[in-house]
Amino acid sequence: MSQLNPRQAALNGAMTRFRIMAIYAGVMSLLLWFVSIPTHYLIFKDAYQYLSWISLLHGFTYPIYVLAAFHYCIKARKSLTSTILLILAGTLPIASFVAERRAVREFKALN
Repeated sequence: MSQLNPRQAALNGAMTRFRIMAIYAGVMSLLLWFVSIPTHYLIFKDAYQYLSWISLLHGFTYPIYVLAAFHYCIKARKSLTSTILLILAGTLPIASFVAERRAVREFKALN
């Protein structure tokens, strides 16, 4: 493993927490948008009781994603616009994966 420079070392914990929560939020968002919601409104309205845990779990853990993204943005000294966009990326299924990849790319480019 390569050595981290001082700036990366200061951000390492916040980056790790953000990466975990971004991937988790992305998976839960995919489940919510493409399994739970269609099942509830379109396909099997009676079967929704077996899938209601998806929306509950997503609703309880999304604020943790918001806190992880906010903490990373504070430590990385991101602008307000970047912070808002990073937080909102957790609401769309694929956007949190894209935001996580961009954050990792920026993290690796730090000097």
